[in-house]
Amino acid sequence: MQIITIIAVALAVTVGLILVVAPLARRIGLVDLPGGRKHHQGAVPLAGGIAIFCAFMLVVLTLDIPLSQWRPFFLASALVFIIGLLDDFRETPPSMRFVAQAAAALIIVLWGGSRLATLGFLLGDGKEIILGWMAVPFSIFCVVGVINATNMMDGLDGLSGGMLLTFFSALLLVSMQAGLKPESLILAVLCGSLAGFLLFNFRFTEGRSASVFLGDAGALFLGLAAAWFLVRLTQEPVSRLRPITAVWLFGLPIMDTVAIMLRRMRRGRSPFAPDREHFHHILLAAGFQVRTTVLIILGVNLLFTMIGLGSEWLGIPEAYMFYAFLLLFAFYFHGMNRAWKLMKALRRMHDASSPGQEERAHV
Repeated sequence: MQIITIIAVALAVTVGLILVVAPLARRIGLVDLPGGRKHHQGAVPLAGGIAIFCAFMLVVLTLDIPLSQWRPFFLASALVFIIGLLDDFRETPPSMRFVAQAAAALIIVLWGGSRLATLGFLLGDGKEIILGWMAVPFSIFCVVGVINATNMMDGLDGLSGGMLLTFFSALLLVSMQAGLKPESLILAVLCGSLAGFLLFNFRFTEGRSASVFLGDAGALFLGLAAAWFLVRLTQEPVSRLRPITAVWLFGLPIMDTVAIMLRRMRRGRSPFAPDREHFHHILLAAGFQVRTTVLIILGVNLLFTMIGLGSEWLGIPEAYMFYAFLLLFAFYFHGMNRAWKLMKALRRMHDASSPGQEERAHV
């Protein structure tokens, strides 16, 4: 009952903050304008991330749990939120964003102690991969990677919010089953805040578009939160998930981000250069509408989550799940490399047969 109450409170606070912040964001020019790669109509307030972050902090402070051990997470969250907010106001250099993300990763890894000391038994029973001196640099690399993967998810109305809600809900279930009260309550706040945001961001009907966007401030904060809990729940002293299970829970963003970065580098481009070659872009190119595209991806993401949790509960060997993930990524990468030309052709055919169709993406 306490979990449900916290989710409801976080949802209500987020909704209230969006109703207040969205008009203010319009007034001060904190909006996402159409143009270039962005095809939404009109100026959309970047109020979602602000509301989520502020609601999270406000509700967490009311929880009946000790928060001293969470200080590194709060500090790192504030850092990435601020740099994201600055980027929402006026695009900042990629180097500045990277430095801020690396600094946040350092805070939670060195001060917070959230580091990947082990990757589990990926090579078989009795062959645990202990990182040793590599734990700190590898953990920082992974934290920054998860933050960027989360940011790259923010491509369609309801996509990033829906995927993150599924992800944090899965971690909430794991934490509740393990009796981890602080983790459960804080994850409940995240879930409630995301649910409140989705009321304004998800296309419940195809004719409706998002009235607020997440913005970099929200995406970077939620990415850091995802990284924090992924490490915290897979390592000692908490250690309630096997590392490979965490990979499956965040599997689709990992696959899409790694695949697109590899394609960019193979073409001699920066791995962080923006483009329209993500999985959702290919579905849009095939003629799917935004809402349908989002529901397809959320369905695939839910399948990844169920496989991950199912393997954890059934005790399927970690090595099997690791090789299965690598095999699935190989198929994904191969398909993405060869599907794009076909999808562009399908899009031209679809556009020719459907003149005057609505714009489909906000990126």
